[in-house]
Amino acid sequence: MKNNVKKECIAMLLAGGQGTRLGVLTTDVAKPAVPFAAKYRIIDFPLSNCINSGIDTIGVLTQYRPFELHQYIGNGQPWDLDRLNGGIFVLPPFMRAKSGEWYKGTANAIYQNIEFIDDYNPDYVVLLSGDHIYKMDYAEMLAAHKKNKADCTIAVLDVPIEEASRFGILNLKKNNEIYEFEEKPKKPKSTKASMGIYIFTWTVLRRYLIADEEDKTSENDFGKNIIPKMLADGQRMFAYQFNGYWKDVGTISSLWEANMDILRGGQGAEDLDLDDDSWKIYARNIAEPPQYISPTGRVQNCLISEGTVVHGTVKDSIVSHSVTIGKNAYIEGSIIMPGAVIGEGADIRYSIVGWNAVIGKGCMVGETLSDCKPGEWKISVIAPNYNLPDNTVVGANEMIG
Repeated sequence: MKNNVKKECIAMLLAGGQGTRLGVLTTDVAKPAVPFAAKYRIIDFPLSNCINSGIDTIGVLTQYRPFELHQYIGNGQPWDLDRLNGGIFVLPPFMRAKSGEWYKGTANAIYQNIEFIDDYNPDYVVLLSGDHIYKMDYAEMLAAHKKNKADCTIAVLDVPIEEASRFGILNLKKNNEIYEFEEKPKKPKSTKASMGIYIFTWTVLRRYLIADEEDKTSENDFGKNIIPKMLADGQRMFAYQFNGYWKDVGTISSLWEANMDILRGGQGAEDLDLDDDSWKIYARNIAEPPQYISPTGRVQNCLISEGTVVHGTVKDSIVSHSVTIGKNAYIEGSIIMPGAVIGEGADIRYSIVGWNAVIGKGCMVGETLSDCKPGEWKISVIAPNYNLPDNTVVGANEMIG
């Protein structure tokens, strides 16, 4: 049935990636469903950005291991997205009357959902990734898109020139109009890195999606196909400068760094203040009793969620809900995910312990690290639901499970 409610702007959130670089953390769940900062999931950040920006219709495109993510999103109530007109919609690949296939690429994923977008007849579509940590007002970006009469606007972030070859780089005119896009160039001409956040004028994007699908040589990817083709055709394409905190948490090191940035107030992380009532990050929360720090427990510079019991020492760490930390255990610079049990006398340093993992008595996991370059922290990882036997030693940068 046709929906008669028109939306000026809707969001499409790409959340179907496997996230292989996160190793054992994404063996059974999609990357956007991975826990973050003691009480959140990664996907909470783009969803909260949408509702805070006034975007109340969101399609979440899922594919790899979707059950946990579907269950977490539910009806969208935590983000005020349980609505009669609009709201949140989980959009996995589906069979049509004559055919059906998995999402072949980012552009193909949107192409397969043209009917969903058309149903709201939007003027504009915001395209987002489900694995970035940041706060951003998409309404301000949309205002810039309208002012420039743009066909496409791409959010950009300045990165150090020595890191620019890791990103898609946009080369700009003085008015921020894009004249060239280079995918991970060996010799970058600028430091304007694409954040993977786009606003398109829907009538224009719709036309390019159909043409891209008809091109059998295309990889059906926005960065490789859609954006270069629009540039070659002379479409009006502009960059939108973002100056706040942003991190792609697609690797173990970057996931650990983003958690620690929140804890330590790393560079730019003041923009990620979780206590900011003007831009809340919403999440689906489990009702648990308050955290308990026993007489033997010691806590220094930590985020500790509800339902956690601490009998040992925890320093400079992120501890999620429903965790138990035994007597004489020592935890430093680590992320302990929901439901984990840390045995008596265990020593955990600069590590990530997956949800519901059990660390046996006397285990030693990881080692104290310092002064590593971004992306090169040698973080040890224990897989979710893994039982590490008593007195096991796990070295720095090892992944167990």
